[in-house]
Amino acid sequence: MKQVLEGVKILDLSRVLAGPYAAQNLADLGADVLKIEAPWGDDTRGWGPPFTTGFDGEDVAAYFLSCNRGKTIIRMNLKKDEKKLRDLVAQADVVLENFRPGTFDRLVGELPDDTILCSISGYGATGPRSSEPGYDLSLQARSGIMSITGEEGRPPVKVGVAWIDVITGLHATSAILAALLHRERTGKSQRIDISLWDCAISALVNQAQNKLASGKEPRPMGSAHPNLVPYRAFEASDGWFVLAVGSDAQWQQMVEILEIDCQESWSTNSGRVKDRIEVEKTLFKIFKHDTRSHWENVLGGIPCAPVNTIGQALCDIQSVARGAVWSVEGVQTLANPLRGMSLTPAKPGQPAETSFDVNI
Repeated sequence: MKQVLEGVKILDLSRVLAGPYAAQNLADLGADVLKIEAPWGDDTRGWGPPFTTGFDGEDVAAYFLSCNRGKTIIRMNLKKDEKKLRDLVAQADVVLENFRPGTFDRLVGELPDDTILCSISGYGATGPRSSEPGYDLSLQARSGIMSITGEEGRPPVKVGVAWIDVITGLHATSAILAALLHRERTGKSQRIDISLWDCAISALVNQAQNKLASGKEPRPMGSAHPNLVPYRAFEASDGWFVLAVGSDAQWQQMVEILEIDCQESWSTNSGRVKDRIEVEKTLFKIFKHDTRSHWENVLGGIPCAPVNTIGQALCDIQSVARGAVWSVEGVQTLANPLRGMSLTPAKPGQPAETSFDVNI
């Protein structure tokens, strides 16, 4: 089966996570991705333990494997090999880079008219912070997400993965695909300016909109939801599980199942939000008397689930059925969620050859 991006050549000059994650998405969709690393390699090669055997047979950190599947990788000193770099850029349909703003232009100069450039940076190419470095943790702090993550009255907590990097990588993927379509239709290329900052702020979604609408600062609420009740983790007799009541109909269904004697005002979500403490206290008393699996069976179609470990999630019957883990060149790696469009385990991993001329 011909892949959707077959014949598209991507030059990946990025490192760490956001850019490499975007390039990996494009490789999974069939693009020919050539990744250029510094002579000492991408920083994430050393971000361990754990370390394991990589796609090329070398020992690397597991972190590196999460975002560099399906690429041909070479190492170059870009400052010493500027001519070779420019020649490789000239061969590419898309160049992906995450140098500090202005660095790429100094190295490469003017781009060919038909080359799409996607630049990823901490704060973008413009603005008073444009020259500042931006790692995911510092952006989580400055963007406000850490002010609403964790428990009230406790120290700040970050999201458990590099949330902003991943979101930025997804936005970069979408932007590159849109730019390729635009070039196909008009013949014109684009320069894409994507920042972790812009992506982080936009991903605050309802919490930022709550602030704009009410003027009140959102606060950390643990697993609870600022706009829905009950919508949080509850403790059963054998551990924690979450209950996500998203409508008044679901609430009424649950009241009937659990035979809850409750106030009339609780029949609406706004009433339950106003009386959050009492609603949640009522449910905590009920759920502690039986197991998570019991409540999952009893509650039927009302969204609920155990709070799993990562290992339990990877082994879940749905993960197994959907092929959530691929074996690529003998290395286990998370599958691309675009199952029907991306390369399958039957044809994944490091391409045998690249259409880039790397021996210039």
